[in-house]
This record gives sequence, C-alpha cells and structure tokens, in this order.
Amino acid sequence: MIRRTALAALISLPLFVFTRSAWAGSYLDRAALLLDEARKEGDMLQPRTFDKELVLVVKAIAEARARAARKMEVPAAVAKAHPHLLLVLENYVRAADAAEEGNFKKFMEHLYAARDEDRNFRALVRELGYSLPDLSTKK
Repeated sequence: MIRRTALAALISLPLFVFTRSAWAGSYLDRAALLLDEARKEGDMLQPRTFDKELVLVVKAIAEARARAARKMEVPAAVAKAHPHLLLVLENYVRAADAAEEGNFKKFMEHLYAARDEDRNFRALVRELGYSLPDLSTKK
C-alpha cells in the first residue's frame, strides 16, 4: 500500500510541475499580447495625436486592456512582476487621455513612463526565471 502511494506521488509530481509552468506560460502569453498591442498603438498614436477619432479608439482599447489586466489571474511564480504590467497599461491610458486633451508634452511623459515600466516588467520576469514570448516572429 505504501509503495503504491509513493509510486503514485512520484508519477504525479511531473504533472504538478508542468501545470505550474504552463499556467505561468499562459500568463506570460497574455502579458506579451497586452504589452505588444499597447506599444504598437502608442507608437502609432505618437505622430498622430491631432487625430481625435484615432485618439478615441486608442483610448477605448487602452482602457479595456488595462481593465482586462486588472482582472487576470496571476500565478504566484510571477506575481511580483504583475504590478509593473498594470503600470505599463495605466500609463498608456493616461497617454491617450493627454492626447485627447491635446497635451502632447504630457502624452510623451506617459508614453516614456509606459516604456520604462515595460522594461522593468520584462527584467523582473527574467529575474524570476521566465521570459515573454516573442510575438514578432511568424510561424
């Protein structure tokens, strides 16, 4: 009986380890998608802050992205990094707000803050032993 229990525990141990890394992988996939799209929109909006319709679309999407990130389940393995992800996305929302107000200087401040927090997030994820998937490569 004890041998069966020990054998079952030994066999199921890799499943628990794989599940933990798979969950972190799912979070990292979601985070990479959120960051990549936010960066693309920020880059597109930068020379076009005068385009009010574009600003409204980017703002609505940025708000939805930030809301989704706040509701995401975060694995314990990368929980220390999640506040930085939220700061990235909130700064993109604030940048869109500034663009809507016609304040280009404030727009750029928030855009730079978002990019700085993006670097902080990625560095912390690496420090925790993980990496974000590269979405720029096509398979």
